[in-house]
Amino acid sequence: MKLSHRITHLTPSGSDGWDIFYKARAMVAAGQDVIELTIGEHDIRTHPDILAAMHTSAIGGHTGYAAIPGTPALRKAVADRIQTRTGVPTAADNILITPGGQAALLATHTAVLNPDDTALFIDPYYATYPGTIRAAGGIPQAIQASPATGFQPRATDIARQAVNAKSLLINTPNNPTGAVYSRNTLQDIADTCIKHDLWLISDEVYDTQLWDGSPHISPRSLPDMADRTLVIGSMSKSHAMTGSRIGWVCGPEHVIQHLGNLATHATYGVPGYIQDAATFALDQGTPLETEISAPFARRRAITETLLARQNVVKASPISGAMYVMLDVRATGLSGFDFADALLNTHHIATMPGESFGTSAAGHIRVAMTIKDATYETALQTLLDFATIKAA
Repeated sequence: MKLSHRITHLTPSGSDGWDIFYKARAMVAAGQDVIELTIGEHDIRTHPDILAAMHTSAIGGHTGYAAIPGTPALRKAVADRIQTRTGVPTAADNILITPGGQAALLATHTAVLNPDDTALFIDPYYATYPGTIRAAGGIPQAIQASPATGFQPRATDIARQAVNAKSLLINTPNNPTGAVYSRNTLQDIADTCIKHDLWLISDEVYDTQLWDGSPHISPRSLPDMADRTLVIGSMSKSHAMTGSRIGWVCGPEHVIQHLGNLATHATYGVPGYIQDAATFALDQGTPLETEISAPFARRRAITETLLARQNVVKASPISGAMYVMLDVRATGLSGFDFADALLNTHHIATMPGESFGTSAAGHIRVAMTIKDATYETALQTLLDFATIKAA
C-alpha cells in the first residue's frame, strides 16, 4: 500500500530544516544543559489574566462545538483591531478564526491554488512555507532576497517569476531575517501582484514587534489591494499564546465564506473557551501587546551593543520580530557547520540560515527568547567562538 505523493513529498529533500534543533532537543533529553536560541517561543508564559479568562469560559460551559467561522465576539475583536491598525474598513464577515497561523497558511493556499499551480514565496522563508504550498497541491517557487539589500525582495525578481503564478506569500516583519519591508518594497509588491493578477498572502503574525519606530504596514491597506490580499494573523507572537493555537485569516467576504466551508471539512472550528480567552486578550489593547514585545526590544539593544564591540560577525538590520540573522561567513564555515560546532563545543543551539532556504547561507538565526542575562552571556560566547574560528 502506498501513501499519496502529496504527503510523502512535503519535504522532498528528506530534511525539514530543523536538524540542529532536533539534535539540541536530543541532548536535553539525555540530560545535557543546552541554551536554546532556536524557536520563536517566548520565555514568558501566557498572561495569567488570559488564562483566567480561559478557565472562566471553560468552567462556564463553553466547551462544546463553537461557531466554525469563529465566535461573533472574537471575529469582531479581530476586525476592530485590524481596522484600527491599518485604516482599512474591516468587519466580522472578513474574518475566519483558525487553529493558529499555520492552519491559516494552509487554508489560504488551498483557497487560491488549483493542483500544480505555481505559488511564489520569498527566500529566506519560515521553514514550513514550501511544505504548506505542496500540501495545498501547489508548486512552491522561491524568490531570492539578498543579504546585500537587507533581505528586502526586489520587484524585478518577483515579476520575473510571476508569469503563470497564482499567488505570492510574504512575511513582514520577517521570520527568519528580522527585516521589515519598506513602504516602497510593499508598493512594488502590490504593483506586481496587480499587474500579474496574483493573490497576495501576507503573513503578519509579528505585527506588534517593530523596533525602529515605524508603524506596521499591511499591504491590504495599499490602493486596490484589499480584494486580492489574504492576511494571516495570530495570537501566538503578539500575546504569547503559542500553545493555544488561535489565529485568523482576513480577506474579502466571499473568500472567508469559502474558507468557512473548508474549516467545516478540516478542523471543525476552534474551542470556544480559547476563543473567549483570545477575545479577552484583544480587549486589553496595545498595553498588553507592548508588555509581551518589550523583552525582545531589550534583547535587540543587547545584541547591537555586543555586535558593535567586534568585527567578525555582522547582522542584518534588526528591524522587527524576535530574531536576529547573523552573518558568520567570515569564519569560513557554512551556517550549518557553524551552528553544529557551536552546539557541540558550547551547548548553544541556533538555527542555520540554510534551514530557511539558500539566500541566508553562511548565516545563523538567533532567537532572542531567553532571559536577558543568559542571552547576553550566550551571545558573547557565540561572538567569541566566531572570532576564534575566523583567526
